[in-house]
Amino acid sequence: MTLSRVIARPMLASMFLLGGVNALRNAQQQAERAKPVTDRLVPLAQKAAPAVPVPSDPVTLVRINAVAQVGAGLALATGRAPRLSAAVLAASLVPTTAAGHRFWEEQDPTKRAQQRVHFFKNLSIFGGLLIASGDTDGKPGVAWRARRAATDARKEARHLAASARREAKLAKAQLT
Repeated sequence: MTLSRVIARPMLASMFLLGGVNALRNAQQQAERAKPVTDRLVPLAQKAAPAVPVPSDPVTLVRINAVAQVGAGLALATGRAPRLSAAVLAASLVPTTAAGHRFWEEQDPTKRAQQRVHFFKNLSIFGGLLIASGDTDGKPGVAWRARRAATDARKEARHLAASARREAKLAKAQLT
């Protein structure tokens, strides 16, 4: 692992560790801000996955998101499943940003500007997490390995077909 990954991953994860712990400590307050978002997302989630029990209580949803951020943040910071943890953090950042930084609803120009900065900061972090979720640490990714296996299989099939044709010609020559 490169030094930049050793340093960058904990730095990227630090925001989620701090934010997740803060959300766990202040779940009720966070839930009040999240309620407009949870009221819209819960019915969509229940409709999309009717077999999955989706809680509708905003406090519970805030806590679930916070636990996901702390867990995935720790995993990313320590380099355990960094691609998966970055993807989980990216997914958890969407409702966090939608609930916490709705700058378009702010009337006060100062608060509006502040929320806009935080919104776009989170958007930037989201982009970094998307990059991190695809980072293979210099090793071939699954897609590359699948393409390589398919290419190797085609080459092997052509080789076997050519060998079978040669063997068939030899067998025919011996019979005649």
